[in-house]
Amino acid sequence: MAVAEIESMLPFVPRFLEMPHKRIWMTYDEEADVLYVNFKKPSHADDSELTDDDIIVRYESGQMIGITILNASKRAEA
Repeated sequence: MAVAEIESMLPFVPRFLEMPHKRIWMTYDEEADVLYVNFKKPSHADDSELTDDDIIVRYESGQMIGITILNASKRAEA
């Protein structure tokens, strides 16, 4: 990984450290343009809700275990 790539990620570090979840797994599906963010592995959602801004919040036993961000690449342009 190039130094420039690493440096481009460093601004996100403070945000990650502020999150209540200390373990985060992310997967981006380029074809579907969906970013999956999981706070628990393995995760088995038993409930979910779709927000007004096309984010699916996934729950297991009432606890948020992840989010699914639809149209992820378009958000980077904003």
